[in-house]
Amino acid sequence: MAAISLQTATMAEEVKLFGTWASPFSRRIEVALKLKGVQFEYIEENLPNKSPALLKYNPVHKKIPVLVHNGKPVAESLVILEYIDETWKHNPILPTDPYEKAMARFWAKYMDDKLWPAATKVVVSKGEEQKAVIEEIQEQLKTLESELKEKKFFGGESLGFVDIAANIIVFLLVAQEALGLMEILTERSFLFCMNGMKGLSMMLFSRNVCHQGSDILASSKLGLDPRRLPNEELVYVSA
Repeated sequence: MAAISLQTATMAEEVKLFGTWASPFSRRIEVALKLKGVQFEYIEENLPNKSPALLKYNPVHKKIPVLVHNGKPVAESLVILEYIDETWKHNPILPTDPYEKAMARFWAKYMDDKLWPAATKVVVSKGEEQKAVIEEIQEQLKTLESELKEKKFFGGESLGFVDIAANIIVFLLVAQEALGLMEILTERSFLFCMNGMKGLSMMLFSRNVCHQGSDILASSKLGLDPRRLPNEELVYVSA
């Protein structure tokens, strides 16, 4: 009966997500909402021509993602993830222990402050500059690899806050494949990171979050066969 009541309450709420398919930041929010079983309306934004609604709901940064819950907007992906976790208590994504929660926030911020700027730079750089950026990324991945150690996910045995933030690594996999870069992230060098991303990718497909060609490319790079993943009808939608 509790599950039925929860679903009814969720359906009664108005939840909208403004995002874009190519953004790992809006994808984070999709993942969290799917994990929580929260029904929501997804609104695809054309970033060169942002909608009046997006500018209304995020007048400060004018960026995606923006979550609108019963008319109240929340911006910035990590802030939104915490809001989701505090609003819908079931299937928690943040640890309850204060220290572990602080560490989860630390590593998620590490992804945004260190890994993401380098990941975007490697796409636009060339030659020696690109080589230097790749070396920088690999050093950052070594730090993450050390943190993962023997754990299945950053949070232990279940997927959580840091793992959702780490979908930036999936972006790296797509970039290195699409641009023909030297292999930034390989199972030989970063076994634990790759295993964590395999778990995340499987969850993305099983929760109907993957619906673009870039996700299929990433799953292939991870050694997964899209034809054998759940929700096959989503797998073959092209980018």
